[in-house]
Amino acid sequence: MKSRVSLLDRIMNYIIKRKGKQMRPMFVFLSAKVFGETTESTYRAASMIELLHTATLVHDDVVDDSDKRRGFFSINALWKNKIAVLVGDYLLSKGLLLAVEYDEFELL
Repeated sequence: MKSRVSLLDRIMNYIIKRKGKQMRPMFVFLSAKVFGETTESTYRAASMIELLHTATLVHDDVVDDSDKRRGFFSINALWKNKIAVLVGDYLLSKGLLLAVEYDEFELL
């Protein structure tokens, strides 16, 4: 996910390199297999869920004033609360745009 803002790209790279277990997207793919087939919509749904989940984690760290997430410095610890809130908002909006851009409102 590339943007036109170098700081945002640096922060996104930091987040991606410290990704978690990716359980939510795996459940999306598992559900798709159980109830039918994996489609392009499945990939969008899995991506959207991961983006929304990551956004909530970034926002949660701000609310809780957490300095660490999974043993690594949190976004707000490295770049302060204002930047962390904007990054969380960016992730949230990118996730929602995935559904809107493909007219898949049922994902919302």
